Amino acid sequence: MKKTITVIDTFGFLFRSYFALPPLKSREGFPTGLLTGFINFISNIGKDFQTDYIVFALDAKGNTFRNELYDGYKAHRPDVPEDLLKQLPIAISWIEQMGFKTAIRTGFEADDIVASIAFDAKLKGLEVRIVSHDKDLYQLIDDDTIYLFDPTKKVIINEEKCFEKYGVHPSQFTDYQSLLGDSADNIPGVKGIGAKTAEALIKEFGTLENIYENIENISKKRTKELLLEGKEMAFISKKLVTLSKDCHMIDNLEEFILPLENPILKISDILVKYDMHKILEKVNKNGMGYKTEIPKEVEKKEDKVEYILLDNEHSLSLVINTIPRDSIISFDTETTDIDVTKAKIVGFSFTYEENKAYYVPIAHSYLGVGNQISMEAARQAIIQLNRYKLVLQNFKYDYQIIKHNFDVELKLYADTMILSWLLNTNEKVGLDYQIDKHFRHKMISFSDVVKKGENFSNVEISKACEYAAEDALMTLKLFNRQLEIFKEKNEEEILKLAFDVEFEFIYVLAEMENNGIKIDVELLKEYKEKSNKYISELTSKIHEISGVEFNINSTKQLGVVLFETLGLTASKKTKTGYSTDEAVLSSIENEHPVIPLLLKYREAYKLQSTYIEPLLELGLKNEDNRVHTSFLHTGTATGRLSSKNPNLQNIPVGSDSILQIRQAFIPKEGYKLVGIDYSQIELRLLAHFSQDEALVEAFKNNLDIHYQTAVKIFGAELAKEKRNIAKSINFGLLYGMGSKKLGDTLGIPSKEAKIYIDSYFEAFKSVKDYLKSIEDFAYTNGYVKTLLNRKRLFDFDSANAMMKAAYLREAVNTLFQGSAADLIKLSMIKIYKKYKNNDKMRLLLQIHDELIFEIKDEFVESFTEEIREIMESIYTLNVPLKVSVAIGNSWQELK
Repeated sequence: MKKTITVIDTFGFLFRSYFALPPLKSREGFPTGLLTGFINFISNIGKDFQTDYIVFALDAKGNTFRNELYDGYKAHRPDVPEDLLKQLPIAISWIEQMGFKTAIRTGFEADDIVASIAFDAKLKGLEVRIVSHDKDLYQLIDDDTIYLFDPTKKVIINEEKCFEKYGVHPSQFTDYQSLLGDSADNIPGVKGIGAKTAEALIKEFGTLENIYENIENISKKRTKELLLEGKEMAFISKKLVTLSKDCHMIDNLEEFILPLENPILKISDILVKYDMHKILEKVNKNGMGYKTEIPKEVEKKEDKVEYILLDNEHSLSLVINTIPRDSIISFDTETTDIDVTKAKIVGFSFTYEENKAYYVPIAHSYLGVGNQISMEAARQAIIQLNRYKLVLQNFKYDYQIIKHNFDVELKLYADTMILSWLLNTNEKVGLDYQIDKHFRHKMISFSDVVKKGENFSNVEISKACEYAAEDALMTLKLFNRQLEIFKEKNEEEILKLAFDVEFEFIYVLAEMENNGIKIDVELLKEYKEKSNKYISELTSKIHEISGVEFNINSTKQLGVVLFETLGLTASKKTKTGYSTDEAVLSSIENEHPVIPLLLKYREAYKLQSTYIEPLLELGLKNEDNRVHTSFLHTGTATGRLSSKNPNLQNIPVGSDSILQIRQAFIPKEGYKLVGIDYSQIELRLLAHFSQDEALVEAFKNNLDIHYQTAVKIFGAELAKEKRNIAKSINFGLLYGMGSKKLGDTLGIPSKEAKIYIDSYFEAFKSVKDYLKSIEDFAYTNGYVKTLLNRKRLFDFDSANAMMKAAYLREAVNTLFQGSAADLIKLSMIKIYKKYKNNDKMRLLLQIHDELIFEIKDEFVESFTEEIREIMESIYTLNVPLKVSVAIGNSWQELK
C-alpha cells in the first residue's frame, strides 16, 4: 500500500481560515480567529485524513520570478487586514514548535513549493494530498497519485471534480487559465475571452499552442480577432500560471514524518495564553489519533465560595444586622416572569463580601418545599438593605419588581450593565458574558435550573440558592473590576457621567414603562375588520390576475408564480428559491399588473400583522387598555433609546392608507397628548461644534435653516422651491451621505448631487473641515465622544476597507445623534424630578428628539410652557435650543 504525504498550502489555508471564522479575540483583545481555525485543522489530523508524512509550504517574502516576467503580476491585491497580519507570524511559529516541517524558497511562491514537492513525491512512489482549495493548484491533479483536499468542506478534489466545475481536465488547466486570466493575481489572459469560450476552445483544440496553430479554423470571427489581439498576453499568462516543479525536493523523507506525539501538547501553554481553552478541551475529549493525550489544565486554586441559604427570619436578621455600615451591597431578585407588569417575586439574593453570598426564598411553590421567609419579613429586610449603597445588574427590572411587590423604591448606587455599556457600547452587556470575559468563569445558566414551561418558583430552593447567590456575588465582583478598568484607562470622566446622568435616567425609563400609553381598542377593532376585508379583496384580485391560487405570504410559491408561471424577469435564483423582496418587486413593477397589487398587499399585511393585531391584543390585556413597552437603555451604540414588546420607536407616521396606526394611541379621558420636539437639534449641534459663522448666525437669528441653505446653494429666486433639497443635504451630511446616496434620495444624477454638496461646503466653509476632523480623530484614536463625553469605540485595526468607511460614517453620526440623545436625556431627568408623583402629567414616550406627555386638560398650557423652558435651557450651546409643541387627542394629531 502506498504511503501518503500531505502538503499544506499554508498561507492559502490560513487566509481562508481567517475569512471563514468570526473575528474572535482573546480576553486581552488579541485577534485569534485565524489561529483557532489553524489549531482546529491540526486537531482533526487523523480524523479528516490519515497521512504518513506532512509538510507546510510557505511563501517567501519579496518578488518572485513572475514579477520579472510581468510587472503587473499581483499588482492590484487589496490590503491585508491588520488582524490577519498580527496572527500570521504566530501561526507560522507554531508549525515548527509543534514539530512539523516547513518548506520555503526565496523567489518562489508556496504554490511552486507545493508543485515541486508533489512532483518529487510522485517520483518517490508516494500518494500526494494537497490541502488547499486554490484553483491554481488544479493543474497538479493526477487521479492516481495527486489530489486536493478542501479542509473546510472536507472533500477531495480530483480530476472528475475539476472537469465538473470547469469543463477541462487538470492537464489542460494552465491552457484554460492562459485564455481566461485571473483578476485576483492580475494575470491578463486574452481580453474579451470568458469562461464558456475558453472552455469550448480547450475542448476543441486541447492546448494554447494548438489553438494558435489552428487559428484559421476558428469559425467565430470575434473570437478569432480577440485571440490574435491577445496572443502575446496569452503566452505570458501561461508562463505566469504554470507552477515550477524543481524548486524544492524532499531528499530526506524521514524529516517529514507525522509527529508521533500529539503536536498540540507542545504549545498547550501558548494556547492557554490566547484563551483557546475550547480547543484543548476538544482534544482532551476526542483525541487526535495520537497516543499522547494533552493533560487537563491545572485549575487555579481559589478561595472557597459560599452560597448561604437564609430560610428563617432569625438568620436573615442576624446577617443584615452584622453588615458593616460602609458596605457596598450587590442585590438581585428572582421572579416568575421577565414582564415586570406580571412578575411575582420568588426570592432575592445579596452580598457584601468577597466569597460569600446569600439567598432569601420567599415564594417557591412545589411539593415538599422547605422553610421560606414571609413577604413582610422580606420587605423589612429589603428596607434595611436599601440603606446601603446598592449595586445591581439591570437595576430597572429589579426596581420595578420591588416597587410592584413591596411598594418600596430601591435606591441605586451603580448598575453594572450600564457600566459595561459605557466601557464599550458595541459589546454585549449581559452578566454571563461579562463575567466570562473578565474572570473566565462560566455562570450557571437560567435554562439549567428552570425547566421548559416552568418558572423560578418551581426551582428547588437549594439549586435556586446556588444560582441566585452566584448572580449577586458575580455582580459585585464585576463592579469592583469595572472600577479598576475605569481607573486603568483614565476614564473617570465617563464614570462620573454614569453616576451623574445614566443611573438617574433609569428611574425615568422605569416611570415611562409603568405609565404606558392608552390604546383605542375600538378603533383598532375597526381597523382590523377593514384590513381583513382589504387583504381579502387584494388576495382575490391577485389570484385572478395571476391566473393561479397560491399562498401570497409564501416567498417560495410567489417566486414560482411570478418567474415561472408568469415568466417575469427574475433576479438570481438561490437554493431557497427566487428573491421576492420589495426591491425585486419594485424593479419589475411595470412588467405585470399583479406587481402593484402585491406591493399593496405586502403593505396592508405588514400593517395588520406588525401593528394592528399585536397592539389590539396588548391593549385588551388590561382594563385601562394601556400598552407598556420596555425601553432599552443600552440598545444602541449611539446612545439613542430603543424599545421592545412592543417596539414603539417605529410606529408608522402615516401612509396613504386610511388606517393610521398613530390615531389609535390616545390620552385617557380628561387629558391631552402633548408632543414636544427638539427643533433641528442635530443641525444646531453641528453649528455648536463646527462654529461655522453662517450656521451660527442663522440659528441665532431664528432663521429657517433649510431656506437659508437653499439661498446659499441655489440663490434667492429658487430658494423656496429648492428648500426640500437643501433639507436633504443638511441632514444627509450628518449621516455621512455622499453624492450617490444624495442623488438616489433626490432622484438626480450623482454628478448633480456632488455640485450641490460642493456648493453647500462653499457656503458653510467650516463644516467640511469639521466633519473631516471628526473622522480623523476617530481613525487616530479609535473612538468618538458625544457632548457629555460618552464614548463609542471603533476597531479600525481589524476592519476591512468597507468597514472602515462605515465606521467613519458612524463616527460622524454618533457625535450628532449621540449628543442629541445626551441633551434629551438631561431634559427627561429634570422633567422627571420636577413632576415626580404628579398625577396631572405623565411622560409616556421618547421618540428620538421628541417627548410625548399625557397632561390633564386644564394644565396643558402651563405645564407645556414649564417643560419648554426646561428643554430649551437644559444645556448652553453657542446657538439657542428650540422646541416645537403639538397638542392633540391622538398621536396622529401631533404630526
